[in-house]
Amino acid sequence: MKDRVKSADKFYNYLGLATRAGQVVSGEYAVEGAVRRGKVVLLIIAVDASENTRRKFSSLARNHNVKAIVAGEKDVLGQAMGKPSRAIVGLTDRSFANVIQESLRESVQENN
Repeated sequence: MKDRVKSADKFYNYLGLATRAGQVVSGEYAVEGAVRRGKVVLLIIAVDASENTRRKFSSLARNHNVKAIVAGEKDVLGQAMGKPSRAIVGLTDRSFANVIQESLRESVQENN
């Protein structure tokens, strides 16, 4: 159980680090604009985002060839970034996107 918490923590820790490095765009309008401009390499949609938000941003990601994942809760995503609750987060750096995806894969493997 402790390892699962550690993997989930890694995800949020990397997200916080990416935020401090200026490699994150958050909030619906900012993320939508960054995706349309080709700046986002990974889109994170909160598991508790509304169905409309999930549908809108999944479609946007597909149309702009951006990988989208559903992970984290709005409140915790925001907290990790030092901001209020966030339903949508866009990563603009491929290296951060890769380590965040890897931390999520580790978390899923540990849960199986």
